[in-house]
Amino acid sequence: MPYTRDQVRDAVNRAGDEHMMALRAHHEEAYPTSRPTPGDVCRNEAERLNAMGLGEAKEFTLEETRVERVGDEVRLSHVLRYAPLNLRLLTEPFVNYRE
Repeated sequence: MPYTRDQVRDAVNRAGDEHMMALRAHHEEAYPTSRPTPGDVCRNEAERLNAMGLGEAKEFTLEETRVERVGDEVRLSHVLRYAPLNLRLLTEPFVNYRE
C-alpha cells in the first residue's frame, strides 16, 4: 500500500517534537513569502517515497522522518526498517522545499 501524507506526518512526529517544529517553522517564518505547508511537504514526501518503490515494498517500514532546517530550506531524511535483517536504514537527505 503506498505511503500517504498522514503516514509521513506520523513518522515526523515519531522522530520527535523538534522535527515537527522545524517543519512548521520553515513554513511560518517565511511570511509573507509562501512556502509549502507541513502537509504539503508530507504529501510530496509520500509521493517521492512511492515513486522510489518504497510504498509497495513490504520488507521496508517507515519508522521516522527527520527534518532539519538548513538556511531557507528543510532537509528530510527517512529511517526505514528492513524487516528481513531487522536493520534500520537512513535515506539520503532530500532538500527541495523552498517554495
